[in-house]
Amino acid sequence: MLVLAITFGVAHAETTQVADIMPVQLPPDLVQVRSQPAMVAPAPGEQALTPELLANYVARQKALHDFNVDAAEPQAELTQDVLMGYIARASFGGDNGALSAIDSFTKPAEPTLNPTLLARYIDAGFEPTAERVKKRNLALAATGAGQTESDCLAQAIYHEARGESEAGQYAVANVIVNRALSGKFPSTLCGVIYQNANKGYHRCQFTFACDGKDDAPGERAAWNRSKAIAKAVYAEFATGQQMDTLPRSVLYYHTRSSNPSWSNTYTQVAQIGSHLFYAPN
Repeated sequence: MLVLAITFGVAHAETTQVADIMPVQLPPDLVQVRSQPAMVAPAPGEQALTPELLANYVARQKALHDFNVDAAEPQAELTQDVLMGYIARASFGGDNGALSAIDSFTKPAEPTLNPTLLARYIDAGFEPTAERVKKRNLALAATGAGQTESDCLAQAIYHEARGESEAGQYAVANVIVNRALSGKFPSTLCGVIYQNANKGYHRCQFTFACDGKDDAPGERAAWNRSKAIAKAVYAEFATGQQMDTLPRSVLYYHTRSSNPSWSNTYTQVAQIGSHLFYAPN
């Protein structure tokens, strides 16, 4: 009987030493390249301006300038879909002028005047024309604009003391001048006379300035006298002269028919005609 003996084993079972495994020898030129430091791209703006870089820039600019719009591909027809797509894309960044303009034309026009529109206008701060004109004039007067200092003073003398004697009218003017010089009130005569006039009745310093009545003088003779006194007083005020009708400390007055609460806290200095004059304590 024939017996076949088979021996299993690893082919090439010779022992391999680690030292026998060596890398492939590199070419000298590759070794030189690898020994150089790695190149880092320069930051934007730090590149060296070489002839090649400059030539490339010039070529690109020339190509942009030579671009022929007429030869370009024609734009698609401006249809409603294209327009709405443009509006939708542009609206993501905020307000869109095109959208606002189109909206103003596509909204249905409201009638010239209807109850809803009128109510909305009133809620937004409607004021009659006469009231707006009055407030404007008061604002101008408070800053000395629109009227001269002499004009403002003449108005105050006329409305506050036209029935008084000349001394009584000078006394009222004297209080106004004293206030302008006191540092406690506006420094102009118009400013003193129309102080707080735009805040409504009982808030102003002189009743005629905020009572809502027409300030146009109706008595020609009294108005002419008020203007003459105002002109003389303003001349003294403008040149720094001291009025001698009342002491400079007198800043308040009231008629004998009234009794304001502040009159008990100030010192009464004089009584001229129907007015009582006071100085702060």
